Amino acid sequence: MGAYFGVSTIFIFCLLGFSANAEVFSIGSSSGSDITQALLKAFTSACQSPSPSKVVIPKGEFKLGEIEMRGPCKAPVEITLQGTVKADGNAIQGKEKWVVFGNINGFKLNGGGAFDGEGNAAWRVNNCHKTFNCKKLPISIRFDFVENAEIKDISSIDAKNFHINVLGAKNMTMSNIKITAPEDSPNTDGIHLGRSDGVKILNSFISTGDDCISVGDGTNNLHVEKVTCGPGHGISVGSLGRYGKEQDVSGIRVVNCTLQETDNGLRIKTWPSAACSTTASDIHFEDIIVKNVTNPILIDQEYCPWNQCNKKKASTIKLVNISFKNVRGTSGNKDAVKLLCSKGYPCQNVEIGDIDIKYSGADGPATFQCSNVSPKLLGAQSPEACSSPLTKLPGQ
Repeated sequence: MGAYFGVSTIFIFCLLGFSANAEVFSIGSSSGSDITQALLKAFTSACQSPSPSKVVIPKGEFKLGEIEMRGPCKAPVEITLQGTVKADGNAIQGKEKWVVFGNINGFKLNGGGAFDGEGNAAWRVNNCHKTFNCKKLPISIRFDFVENAEIKDISSIDAKNFHINVLGAKNMTMSNIKITAPEDSPNTDGIHLGRSDGVKILNSFISTGDDCISVGDGTNNLHVEKVTCGPGHGISVGSLGRYGKEQDVSGIRVVNCTLQETDNGLRIKTWPSAACSTTASDIHFEDIIVKNVTNPILIDQEYCPWNQCNKKKASTIKLVNISFKNVRGTSGNKDAVKLLCSKGYPCQNVEIGDIDIKYSGADGPATFQCSNVSPKLLGAQSPEACSSPLTKLPGQ
């Protein structure tokens, strides 16, 4: 293509139609320079191309300010990030985004590069995990209403807030994603999803300070497979019920995953005194390894962090058709399994199959607690299912 990648020069390519005569956008700036406007210009050109197009950010380390790359585009767009883009290292309270990809049908993001959110300063001032009234911090990567997408071979490092937020996606596959942040970094969820249908998360590694994967309202047909999680807060459906007008959740399948040294394992959490009455159904966890995980299996319908709600009022979120099968490994405390369902809307059709979770602490042995649920038991259970008192359901 006739381009020379010297040490002191950055090139962003816009490969229109992947042809040999592709247009080249040269920033003419050294590594460490700000590429925000050049990237936006390259994306805009690619988005307006009538044929499939590609933007390449080469190897190197570059500054990137807040940027929104939105369609609709005339044809599919691919962005290949080979280097590392770094956010502003300041706290930047009150802003909710860093990099946004939005309203694109037929989108690819790949290249082996990294998004570095430079979150250290932000974590020190973040109190959003303690109070409703807080100043938001930027989400590193947002996918807003992106359809028919393939996201693979990228990393997210030290996000100020969530690493990746997926809203309104349809038919999106994410694979070989690596997400890292310190275990004490607040609200740094790995991948959060909401109002999306047909998302797959495959063959990925997530090590962060909050949920590795969190499933928000309106999520349907999510498939998670071969994901390693830890440290972090585990894989969570919810929390649900914090806000009004939340949509139902359905068709969540998590299989062949490993959780290690996480604060929770497989968790479904809903708020008491919920602001809505939605249903979460057809949620299945199968073939899971847990390694020193606190609360390996947890349904918590009394989720109320920092006493931000009225625990005396039962959760109105309905949980239906839930299963935990072939979960094995070790627990970090004696509560290996806790099914704490709502007294107002007891869990319906919960299946527990082949659970083998060990605990070796001095306060052992491991326990299996049930409240407002009568699970169907399949195969062997260790610890013994519902070894703590079972709350009788109406009519029993």
